Formats: sequence, C-alpha cells, structure tokens
Amino acid sequence: MELIDIGANLTHDSFDRAREAVLQRARAAGVVQMVVPGASREHSPRALELARAHPGVLYATAGVHPHHATEYTAECDAELRELHRHPEVVAVGECGLDYFRDFSPRPAQRKAFERQLEIAADLAAAGDPKPLFLHQRDAHEDFMAIMRQFEGRIGPAVVHCFTGTREELFDYLDRDWYIGITGWLCDERRGRHLREFVKEIPDHRLMVETDAPYLLPRTLDPMPRDRRNEPMYLPHIVQELARDRGQSMEAVAVATTATARSFFRLP
Repeated sequence: MELIDIGANLTHDSFDRAREAVLQRARAAGVVQMVVPGASREHSPRALELARAHPGVLYATAGVHPHHATEYTAECDAELRELHRHPEVVAVGECGLDYFRDFSPRPAQRKAFERQLEIAADLAAAGDPKPLFLHQRDAHEDFMAIMRQFEGRIGPAVVHCFTGTREELFDYLDRDWYIGITGWLCDERRGRHLREFVKEIPDHRLMVETDAPYLLPRTLDPMPRDRRNEPMYLPHIVQELARDRGQSMEAVAVATTATARSFFRLP
C-alpha cells in the first residue's frame, strides 16, 4: 500500500536533528512521496532545497501563508516567481486567508493572496500551469470572492487541511476543487463534524496529509512522547477516514495516491 502525504512541513525546525530518520520512518509506513509546503519567504526556498536533495520522494510548493502576508513585497513576488521556474516546485502556495488567527492584517492577507493567484494565472498563460495549494480558515466569504475573480485563468486547486462546514465543502466541490484531509478528523473536540460528511467527497477529489509537525492525530495509541506529528502517521489518518467513508483502507489509499499523483503531476 502506497500513500502520498500532500502536506508535510518538513522545513520546520523540529525536524532539523532527525529529518532523515523521519523520512525513513515514513517510507517504512508506506508513505512513498511527500509534498513540502513553502509558506514564507524563508521556508519556500528551503522546501525546494529539500525536494532537490530527495528527488522522486519530496516535492515542494512555493508561496506565502496568510500568517506571513505582511512580508509579501515586490521582492518577495520576484523570489516566488523564480522558485516556480524549478520543476521540483509543483504548486503555488500555501496561500489564502486566515481570519481565525489574524497574524497579518486582513487587507494584507487579501493582497498577498491576490498576488499569488496572479502568479498561478501567469504560469497558466505561459503554458506551465501549476495547481494551487490553498489555506482558508474563518474567511470563506472573502476567500470565495477572491477566487471568483480568477475563474478561467487558473488551474486546479486543493483546499489543504480542510476543517470547514458541509456547506463550505460543497462550495469547493461545486467548483471542482480538491480536498485535503488531515488528522483534524481524529480530534473529538474539533473534528467530529467532519466524520459526518467526508464520505461525500468523491474519490477523485480527495487527498490526505499529516500537516506535520502539527495536528498529531488524537486517536493514536500510544501517543508519541514528544507529541510531534510525522508523515509515518498518515496510515492512521487513512484508516480513520476509510472507516468514516465506509470503504476499505486499501481503497482509500489507492484512490488518494492516484489523485495526488495526477493533481501534482508526480511520477
């Protein structure tokens, strides 16, 4: 059984002392490829470095998360465009809106989001389309309004780490966007609602991710002492997801792996 983790934040400093061991444990668990999100001016080039050091296994995205929107300058835009010249960078983002934390002012978030959608549109117009790796939390209305401005100009999109409502889910599916499911599903405090409708996501629109080192599944037994999430726990998420969808674990693994390979154009 092969799995693809579409969101493993392996540039995080918590992995600095044991990154190779983390990759080995992932491989032993059946996680054969991983996408490393670039979410800031600092971490987007680091994601590319990791991908180039592990060809065929790691791939990168390049973008600026809404938490870091205030760093989105003309220089930052130029840096991202240069990163997207590399084939190891397989998606634009992580970009979007986050009104839950508001670590950056909302006008700055919207502007940074629009600038990155322009990158995606320009890549598509130049014949090198790349999908979007999107983030949305507590900002659905503004998020949808901005995305509508780019309809017909951008390629496929995945709403990574989906935690929203059923209504939000169908807004995304109605636009043929993809959905990334994480260990949030395993959180009895915050993720119970997801269990009620994840079965409604079509196989060809579903992908899985850990969002490591964040969102350690709360249903792991035993729990790791350091409470750090790793890609090796992706099979646990798939097992929980399969149960909620009324499918076998193997069926979910096959479908999500095929979808991820097609979406990111992975070998």
